[in-house]
Amino acid sequence: MVAASGPVRIYNAREVSVMQRFTPGRSIAAAAFCLTAWAAQAPAQDHSQYEPADIEYGRSVYLERCAVCHGEDGDSVAGVDLRSGRLRRAALDRELIQVIRNGIAGTGMLAIDLDTAEMTGIVAYLRNMTYEVDVASLGDAARGRAIFEGAGDCLSCHRLEGRGLRTGPDLTRIGSMRPLSALRRSLLDPTGTMRPIDRPVELVTADGTRVTGRRLNEDTYTVQVLDDAARLRSFDKADLREFRVIEQSPMPVYGERLDPAELADLLAYLVSLKG
Repeated sequence: MVAASGPVRIYNAREVSVMQRFTPGRSIAAAAFCLTAWAAQAPAQDHSQYEPADIEYGRSVYLERCAVCHGEDGDSVAGVDLRSGRLRRAALDRELIQVIRNGIAGTGMLAIDLDTAEMTGIVAYLRNMTYEVDVASLGDAARGRAIFEGAGDCLSCHRLEGRGLRTGPDLTRIGSMRPLSALRRSLLDPTGTMRPIDRPVELVTADGTRVTGRRLNEDTYTVQVLDDAARLRSFDKADLREFRVIEQSPMPVYGERLDPAELADLLAYLVSLKG
């Protein structure tokens, strides 16, 4: 730590490592001064970590929720330049999320209530406002709805606002629960992104009846299944001849079924489903 006229500053291990690497042989106080200059020039984050789909969706959220005060280019508030990438109160993403979620007391920055998809998108966009990112068009939600109900045949498995079957997860609020990038991965690789609880199950009862469906709940002794006929059924495991979890998702790979424009439209519709 460094004693000065102001408060005592305690440096973490990463900062000490930087001081030792860039200022060999100097006093800690001199090294700390060099660290401050180094930190001012260091990039805030690795921008390759953000999904292009989230960045594009985040831009639409920004224009709707933030641009009224900050402006389209992020520099309409005096003393704040969002495009600079250097946010004094939000060097890390978790800090940026807290600023957005809680606001800043005593300023015009009010708390903003965003769902999971919106928050993921706005953070990705704010970190990439000045970066050239190759993003595909998000598509048109109205066309996406027609695909969802038509060529996509999504209601044959999923429920949406009281319509469709229950053999797949209910999608009524999926746009507020999953980031756009996660929705895109689910359409392109349904098996690889399937959550364990959503994996289909197959069982054989004592009388030889074979049942397949979606597992809704399971404990040590019983399992509850929504079968392919959308009937809720409960079974004692001790009475089953067979019980296995199916690793392969029944959902088709939509990257093979739809062209890129149709896929973008379907994504736009899915992320609009806020319940």
